[in-house]
Amino acid sequence: MSTPASLQTAAAQTPADLTPAPAQTIGPFYGYALPFPDGEKLVDRSHPQAVRLHGTVYDGDGVPVPDSLLEIWQADEQGRISAEHGSLIRDGYTFTGWGRTPVDNVGRYHFTTVNPGPTAAGKAPFILLTVFARGLLDRLFTRIYLPEDTEALAADPLLSSLPEERRRTLIATREHNGDLRFDVHLQGGQETVFLQYPNTPQVTGPVTG
Repeated sequence: MSTPASLQTAAAQTPADLTPAPAQTIGPFYGYALPFPDGEKLVDRSHPQAVRLHGTVYDGDGVPVPDSLLEIWQADEQGRISAEHGSLIRDGYTFTGWGRTPVDNVGRYHFTTVNPGPTAAGKAPFILLTVFARGLLDRLFTRIYLPEDTEALAADPLLSSLPEERRRTLIATREHNGDLRFDVHLQGGQETVFLQYPNTPQVTGPVTG
């Protein structure tokens, strides 16, 4: 079978040296399928120990990122790690310790949750945070430490391994009304310390070495 004349012409006009196009980064696709009703509510606002965890996600130039998605995991007030099912269906009664929320159009997020307790005596309470955002080939992991127990913070293995200016990027600010503020800086002079967990499956493939 002979090649059609139109294909012969196209082949003749195709440059011999084809330069690959740049690889595409992930997203932003977070507004579709991933958010779910009340994903930011680990507890209801009427909960007697409810606190608001909020902040803004910034890029390396200090500009808010309007298309990121955040997830948190945490212990309850007594430091218990929940093994309950139902994170994607909020029943108003079950504390699962997990939440997911997109930021708004100026990079702001908020969760309604409780202050996590220490998971063991003397340990500094913290909330695990995962960040999905434009330009990231994989998600980023970090921690949000509560600021009150300065002795536990000083003894924490992760925090004590960091210089003071880097350590501050992992500690939330307690506001006058009891809210927690934690801003995320993806790059730049105030870049948040991000963590790598070697045994965690990666979107871009397994971590080796």
